[in-house]
Amino acid sequence: MKVFSTIADLKAEVAAQKAAGKTIGLVPTMGALHAGHASLVKKCASENDITVVSVFVNPTQFNDKNDLKNYPRTLEKDAELLQSVGCNLIFAPSEDEIYPEPDTRVFDFTPLDKVMEGKYRPGHFNGVAQIVSKLFDIVTPDRAYFGEKDFQQLAIIREMVKQLGLSLEIIACPIVREADGLALSSRNARLTDSQRKKAVTISKVLFESRNFAPSKPIAELTDWVIDNVNKESELRVEYFEIVDGNTLQAVSDWNQTDYIVGCITVFCGEVRLIDNIRYK
Repeated sequence: MKVFSTIADLKAEVAAQKAAGKTIGLVPTMGALHAGHASLVKKCASENDITVVSVFVNPTQFNDKNDLKNYPRTLEKDAELLQSVGCNLIFAPSEDEIYPEPDTRVFDFTPLDKVMEGKYRPGHFNGVAQIVSKLFDIVTPDRAYFGEKDFQQLAIIREMVKQLGLSLEIIACPIVREADGLALSSRNARLTDSQRKKAVTISKVLFESRNFAPSKPIAELTDWVIDNVNKESELRVEYFEIVDGNTLQAVSDWNQTDYIVGCITVFCGEVRLIDNIRYK
């Protein structure tokens, strides 16, 4: 496994691999890796000759400076994990390497980026599109791998690929959960032991809510989920929306579409956690 910190060196390595007829897979990450990331890397390694993993905490997608400051950075530990799951090349650049000048590009993914995370984290998805498009340009992968936990991000990246006319395949990978159901997240490391026990309420309520769909009206089920998560001390729902899985627009009737997903964001203390569940 090789580690690169400059764009030029990584591009040269990728070019050599492509010249040798190798296929390239990319797993973009912000580090602080866990078993969810490992599952993406394993999937990538099984489908490509060369697996590239980027490790970069992207400042342009944070609208909260404290969140950016507190985001865990564990490159040495990350490298150990990546070596064990089939990564060939790590790209761990500095901020100056990626942004020698400010990236002033503005993307428009209407209506995908105007709801949920887009509403509560203005500018977030523009930052995601900036960094992911840069990584696609640097690595020129045949396939790129993203987790379904970031459900809205996945839809927006697919739209970005379409808008930019890029010739690569976006592979969605299922949410990986702890044994008790909590969705794996780098942010989980910031939870206290007490908060960690309470955070599992999020997935428990989501799983239970499936028992009421489609018999309970969507508006009632939405209120039920929010009320039952908020009952747990230290948990506060920022939003829970039941949406069309393709358009991300809220649905009002179970028969409106055949692809319905519930997306939730919850503050556990000061830590912001996201999850989602498919209803149909």
